[in-house]
This record gives sequence, structure tokens and C-alpha cells, in this order.
Amino acid sequence: MDTGKKVVGIVGSYRKNGYIDSAITEILAEAKHQGAETKKIYLQDQHIEFCTNCRACLQEPGTERGKCVLEDDMESILQDIENADSLVIGAPVNFGNVNALTRSFLERCVCYGYWPWDTPTPKMRNPIRRKKAVLVLSSAAPAWMGRWLSGALSALKDLAHMLGAKPIGVLWIGLANSKEIELSSLLKKQAQRLGQKLAIS
Repeated sequence: MDTGKKVVGIVGSYRKNGYIDSAITEILAEAKHQGAETKKIYLQDQHIEFCTNCRACLQEPGTERGKCVLEDDMESILQDIENADSLVIGAPVNFGNVNALTRSFLERCVCYGYWPWDTPTPKMRNPIRRKKAVLVLSSAAPAWMGRWLSGALSALKDLAHMLGAKPIGVLWIGLANSKEIELSSLLKKQAQRLGQKLAIS
């Protein structure tokens, strides 16, 4: 059964087959099983320059994202995201927030804002969030502690918002400090339920 849905997974972890990657794989596999088309993007495999805060992308009005002056892989990544119906965004917690790889990507998504010089605050070019998103995080701390004592969840919610998506679920993997990476049966079931929601709802 083909649902006609496209789900894109964004892996912000440095570790392939680690906790974040494994959870996103489970979510995408279930979405595919439900008939969705899926794609996974590893940020570490992409050429993503640091945002220099030149604000060139923020100057022109309109609902379409602003044009970045940097030439790298962001254009193709954002095109894949814009063509998707749903997103899975995953990142580990490092030093109390999302890791630097994910933060660098997040900062480059400022192009979805509009903030001309000499104006006090930015605004979203298109505040309507038509996509759905599942957010995946991991921390060495217990999940409840990571949720409340880090800024990581807020950062991923901001990223989803900029990408035009509304979070419909969070999968937080706590105590992620073992070299042997294996998701528990409970985490796998949670991931599968989230994959179903992205594919058919």
C-alpha cells in the first residue's frame, strides 16, 4: 500500500548505527512498512558551512526561504525536506544541548525567517506548519532528567518549527552510555508507533 507520504529522517549524530541512528531507522522502517516513501540524511556526510550571520538570507520579503550566499549541500538538503510530508529529527545531548553538528544545521535554517536590518525582531516567513515531525534525542542522563535540565528538546522544537513542521511525538533515549548499541523492546515499540503516525495520520 502506497500512502503517497514522504518521510525524511535527519540524523544529527556523529555515530552511524548509534542510538539516534538506530531509533530513526526503526521509525523510518515502520513508516515504509505502512506505505510511505522514506529517506535518511546523515548531516555528518554533508558539506555544511557555518552560518556567518551575514543576514543576507533574511532581507528579501516573501514566504519562500531566503537565499544563502554560501555554496554547499544545504540547498539539496532543504529541497528534500520541503518535498517531504513528515520529518524525523534526531540529535544527541552534548553539554546540555544538541551537539555542534545539529546546532550548525539549525543555524543555517535561519533562511526561513525574515529580519531586515533596522527592524527589532525576526518573524517566520511562513508560520503555517503543514508537516509533522518526530523528535529523537539521547542523553547519558536519564530521559526525565535530560528533558527538564537540558535545552535540547527546545532546540529541536525550534528547528522543526523553522522547517514548517509540528512535533507530534518525542522519543528520548536515556542512559545512552553503553558501547553496545541496542534499543530496548519498549523503545522499538515506541519508535514503530511514531513511524505509523507519520505515515498514515
